[in-house]
Amino acid sequence: MGNLLKVQRDCDKESGTMEAKLLTPEQFADIANLRSVPDIADYLRKNTAYAEVLDTLTEDQIHRGNIEKVLVQSLYHDYTKIYRFCGQSQREFMKLIMKGYEIELINYCLRIVINHYKKPFDLNYKSAFFDRYSQISIEKLIHSRTTDELIENLKGTEYYNTLKKLRDSGKATLFDYDLALNLYYFVSMWKQRKKILKPKELELFTRDYGAQINMLNIQWIYRAKKYFNLSPADIYALLIPIQYKISTVLIKEMVEASDLDAFQKAVEKTSYAKHFDFSQNLTVEKLYTDYLYYLYTTDRRRNPYSIASINTYLFMKEEEIKKLTTVIECVRYGVSSDEIMEYTGGQKK
Repeated sequence: MGNLLKVQRDCDKESGTMEAKLLTPEQFADIANLRSVPDIADYLRKNTAYAEVLDTLTEDQIHRGNIEKVLVQSLYHDYTKIYRFCGQSQREFMKLIMKGYEIELINYCLRIVINHYKKPFDLNYKSAFFDRYSQISIEKLIHSRTTDELIENLKGTEYYNTLKKLRDSGKATLFDYDLALNLYYFVSMWKQRKKILKPKELELFTRDYGAQINMLNIQWIYRAKKYFNLSPADIYALLIPIQYKISTVLIKEMVEASDLDAFQKAVEKTSYAKHFDFSQNLTVEKLYTDYLYYLYTTDRRRNPYSIASINTYLFMKEEEIKKLTTVIECVRYGVSSDEIMEYTGGQKK
């Protein structure tokens, strides 16, 4: 028991050490005020933990595409560091997290083959990581030229049957594949949690992912009503079919609300009302991300020696990379620093 606790504390300590190296709001403001992509790379190399991955690039390789690749590799490096410190039960949890990276990869490949992009797959930088931790073969995927080939190259993985069923229907779109994979992700995570997690961590996972599912469902209902005017039947098809602390009656009230005001009144009956205040000048995606930040950091504070530390760090790292990617793209196109900070939700300098 003592050795198990030590392993858990070592794993959580490693997550905490890496979290201390995440970019500060002041650093993001500094980066937003830079005027070229090479300047950003130079700043990150001299002032941040990204120096390790950026040092793999030569001067003539310093451009947006390559920088974004090494940022992703930095996430993979951090996953690997944490995994090494984890005990067996924590490693099983990290395999669940890996599913998210796998589905993101499959969706990327589907976009290429369905939209007939001429640009070849550019996935070699992910190969070493996926070869070690994933059931998916990058080598097979990069040779896919059609949807049929891509799906057959996923044979032997847990995603094959879901994708094959859609393909065989003969009328699946990119949206259909994306929706099916996302639904599969949450349903499979929900089922597997009881098999791999101990009671305390199971409680944490259930609360975190149950709340995340609820927030996503609320977000999707809102978007369906505001932007697409979908029928209730079409909205129900979008929702993750897992019930957690929101009654079927209340879901029905949100989905079948006559307008956005009626939808808002239904949302106010949930425990998420204060986190989904649509009167704020924030996108629904930003409201969702802010809620996850609140949820994960609260859990980590209350349960420092648990999967909460891993979950929180990897979430924060992923969000940092998304934010950095946005800043790099904005600087590349000459967007002002004030506008950049508005896009990323940061403080102007």
